[in-house]
Amino acid sequence: MIVILNFGSQFAHLIGRRVRDMGVRAEVVPYDISASEIEKLAPSGIIFSGGPASVLEKGSPRPDKKIFDLGIPILGICYGHQVMAHMLGGKVVKGKQGEFGKETLLVKHKKGLFVGLSAKETVWFSHGDQVVKLPKGLVGTVSTKHCAHAAFADARRNFFGIQFHPEVTHTLHGKKMLENFLFSICHAKRDWKIASITEEIVDGITREVGGEHVVVGISGGVDSLVAATLIHRAIGNRLHAVFVDTGLLRKGEVAQVAGYLRKHGFRGLHVVDASKTFLKRLAGVSDPEAKRTIIGYSFIEIFEKAIKGELKKYRITHLAQGTIYPDRVESASTSTTAAKIKSHHNLTLPEKMGFKILEPLRDLYKDEVRKVGAALGLPHELLWRHPFPGPGLAIRIVGEITKERLEILREADAVFIEVLRKAGEYEKIWQAFAVLLPLKTVGVMGDGRTYEYIVALRAVDSVDGMSADWHKMPTELLEKISSAIVGKVRGVNRVLYDITQKPPATIEYE
Repeated sequence: MIVILNFGSQFAHLIGRRVRDMGVRAEVVPYDISASEIEKLAPSGIIFSGGPASVLEKGSPRPDKKIFDLGIPILGICYGHQVMAHMLGGKVVKGKQGEFGKETLLVKHKKGLFVGLSAKETVWFSHGDQVVKLPKGLVGTVSTKHCAHAAFADARRNFFGIQFHPEVTHTLHGKKMLENFLFSICHAKRDWKIASITEEIVDGITREVGGEHVVVGISGGVDSLVAATLIHRAIGNRLHAVFVDTGLLRKGEVAQVAGYLRKHGFRGLHVVDASKTFLKRLAGVSDPEAKRTIIGYSFIEIFEKAIKGELKKYRITHLAQGTIYPDRVESASTSTTAAKIKSHHNLTLPEKMGFKILEPLRDLYKDEVRKVGAALGLPHELLWRHPFPGPGLAIRIVGEITKERLEILREADAVFIEVLRKAGEYEKIWQAFAVLLPLKTVGVMGDGRTYEYIVALRAVDSVDGMSADWHKMPTELLEKISSAIVGKVRGVNRVLYDITQKPPATIEYE
C-alpha cells in the first residue's frame, strides 16, 4: 500500500483516489503520524501531499524527521516538495512570482518519475514559495520559466519532489508520473478492487451497527441512494429511510426515487413533505452559508420529528449520511490544516441528536460511489444521474429563495436536461444544471417588451469533482437549449453558458 501524509491539501484524498484507480491500496493519514506508526503499516511508498501553509511560517506542519530514515521511497507534492527540501537542508523562499494554473514543464532528466515523458509537459501549479537551493544529494530534474527547481530526485534514497500537482486532470501526463513512482520505484502491488471495497464497507456497517437500527436521510442524489443501499444490504429492514421533500428538489424527483426504493424492498421508507417549512425559513435569506446552515438544521429537525413520531418504537442508534470525500474536503473536516471552502448540510450536525454518525462513503469519490452502486445492482438511470447537492436548488438560485424563483429554475433545469438527453449529450457530461441569477434584463417577445430573469447553464467534465473543465457543448445544441428554455419557461428571457474551470471557480454557484 501507499501512505499519504495529509498536510491540509484540498487534493490529499484525490492523490489517494488516483493511487486506488491504479489498483493500489492507499491510506491517507495525518501529517504528524510517527515514523514508527508508518513502519507498522509497511507501505511500499510514502507521498507528502500539498497544503495551504508555507514552510517559512512559524508553526507550519512538519512530518516526523525519522521518516526519511525508514528506507521507503518518498514523493513530495507542492508543499510536500518544499517541506522535504527544507528539512533535508535546502532553501525555500517566497517566490518573486507565483505560478497558478497550467504551466509548461521543461524536463531535463527523463529518469525516475519522468520516464516515458516528453521534453515539454503541461502540468498544473498552485504555489507561491519555491525551492531555490537543493539539499546535498538531490538533483534538479525539471524546471519552468519561473521555477528553476520544479522537481528534484535522489535516486540513491528514492526521494522525489515535484512543485506541481500530478493528481489533477489538468496535468496531462500526471497519471504516468504517478505510475512511475508506484510501480517502477515503489514496486507496489495491484490489489485494490471495487468489489473488495464494497464487501469491506458492508462488513464494516454490520460490525458497527450490530443489532441496532439506523435512520438515513434520502436527498434524491446518487450518494445518499448508494449509502442507503449499502446499509440495507448490511442490516435489511433495520434501516429506516426518511425522504424529506424540501421543495428544493428537481422536477419529479420525489416520485422517482421513492418509487425505486419501495420497488426494491425498502419497507422502512418515510416520505415527509416539508416544502412549506423550508421555503418559510429561507425567505429573505441571500447569504450562501446562511442558506446551507438553515437547510442543514432544518433537515435535522425533520429527522428528529420523524424519529420521535413514526420511528419512536425502534431502537435507533445511528444516523447515516451520504457524505463523500469531496464534501469533507471542501468543509475542511479532513485535516486541521485544511482551508474551508464551504460547509455542507450533512456536515453541520448539532450534537444534541445523540446518534452515532455512519458515513459508509466518506472516503470515496463520485466515480467510486457509482462503481460501488453498479456492484450493488442499482439501475443505470438513477446511478448515472448527474451529481446533485444536498441543499438542492437553494444553492442554484443566487440570492433569495422564493416560490416563483424555484418554479422557474425547476422548469429551466428540466428543459435543459431533457434536451441534453434527447441529443445524446447527457452522458458525455459529468454534471449539468441550470442556475437562476438574481438579475432581470430587457427582452422582446411577440413584439412586446419583457423584463425577466437570466438563466446560466453549467456543464462540466470531471472525474471526481475536485477539478473540472467546462464541457465543450456543440453550438447548435446550445442554440436549441436556449430556444427551448426561453420558449417554454415563463419568466426567463436570456440564457448564458458558463465557461469557467474549477479551479478557480467551484462547480456549484453557492
